[in-house]
Amino acid sequence: MSRHQSADQPKQPDTGAGRPNGTGRVVPAEVLRALPPVDELVRATMRDHGWARVDDTPHAVVVRAARDVLAAVREEILGGGPLLTHNALAARVIGELERARRPALHPVINATGVIVNTNLGRAPLAKHALDAMVVAAQGYTNLEYDLEAGARGSRQAPVRALLTVLTGAEDALAVNNNAAAVLVTLAALAAGREVIVSRGELVEIGGGFRVPDVMRQSGARLVEVGTTNRTRLADYEAAIAPETAALLAVHPSNFRVVGFTEAPELFGLAALAHAHGLPLLHDLGSGALEDTAAYGLAHEPTPQESIAAGADVVCFSGDKLLGGPQAGLIAGRRELLARIAKHPLMRAVRMDKLTLAALEATLRLHRDGRAAEAIPVWQAIALPAEAIRARAESWAARLREAGIQAEALPGESTVGGGSLPGETLPTTLCSVAPPQGIEVGELAARLRRGAPPVVARVSRDRLLLDPRTVLPVQDVALLEAVKRAAR
Repeated sequence: MSRHQSADQPKQPDTGAGRPNGTGRVVPAEVLRALPPVDELVRATMRDHGWARVDDTPHAVVVRAARDVLAAVREEILGGGPLLTHNALAARVIGELERARRPALHPVINATGVIVNTNLGRAPLAKHALDAMVVAAQGYTNLEYDLEAGARGSRQAPVRALLTVLTGAEDALAVNNNAAAVLVTLAALAAGREVIVSRGELVEIGGGFRVPDVMRQSGARLVEVGTTNRTRLADYEAAIAPETAALLAVHPSNFRVVGFTEAPELFGLAALAHAHGLPLLHDLGSGALEDTAAYGLAHEPTPQESIAAGADVVCFSGDKLLGGPQAGLIAGRRELLARIAKHPLMRAVRMDKLTLAALEATLRLHRDGRAAEAIPVWQAIALPAEAIRARAESWAARLREAGIQAEALPGESTVGGGSLPGETLPTTLCSVAPPQGIEVGELAARLRRGAPPVVARVSRDRLLLDPRTVLPVQDVALLEAVKRAAR
């Protein structure tokens, strides 16, 4: 008798007693024993399912995939699932190996109409930026070497020169994102002292990170003034004390407060700060160097306007409306930026050579007036309505030829990326009706799981594809993906 068996419990005959599953049904042991050993499954995978497809995969990786498949199938059987044939098991191993071979980060077709789509990597890079990254990656560079002097140089030099020209600032620095730019600026200029901010500007950025949290990590002490909807210059002035290190203005990039509101103009804040011998810091967010109003959008404040209004340090992003790689850019007064450049945090938030190369190339395009021509974000913003409509109508016609219900409909695109909240651009959508028997959510899921994945919008019972954010070279791949998903 087993030590776990009570005396009044009848002894079960040893005839392949099984294991209970989640439903209480006992799975016969012979069902589990019918699963092949790991080495046999590996041989079947190699022999019957084309080792050529995985012949560059280490044997240990194939073994691990076979173990994982067998473990998963055992759980499925215990949950009431069927016993699979050896061929089906080998096919699942091949599937695991193929998934393992694909990079976790891979291209996606953005058919959402959100131009700066944070979840999809924000700004696609210009070809000039991609070429610059390849050149920088292929060999050694003068990243921190002054070729003229034959001595150590600064990795900031290329972008410093371009940013001062573009913004009108005396000096400029680049770090790895805008939150880092704000963090290192506050740490260098205000650690242990007070920084005055309007309550209406204590924003939360993507991922749940908040301005007060960033400020706390810098060592600066937050002093809130005004109310959520109304803050006046007098509120700032009343809060200035001997412990005040700076005034901070934060552009509410991803929301708007409308109605009974009031906020001081930036030049007024600058004048107040300077009258008290304090710097005005401006967290501008999206980093538009171009005039968004020229494309039918509301005006997005620019770094050059902040500098002209008297801001002493301006922080903004490189991968939103600037259209470059992820970066945090700092522009402003030379003596203040010198203090920031020497802060120990600069080592922790500095940019690598590939990002610097892409950023420099993107800034050159802005300097040369070629943003709408060559930077994908600005190409998408500047797309003529006629060109968008022609593509949407062409997509719909080609899908109808394949037996899929589709039509071109008027719609709206958005800029995204925490920029221009509530602003839209007119577009033409390709509206796809799911085939009979397929829900629109399932059709969208099939597109996301495809190769390449396609991310679209769903509205009621229709799938919506926006040409504004689909690169022209992706048209064929997009239509083939929709056809496969609809089958």
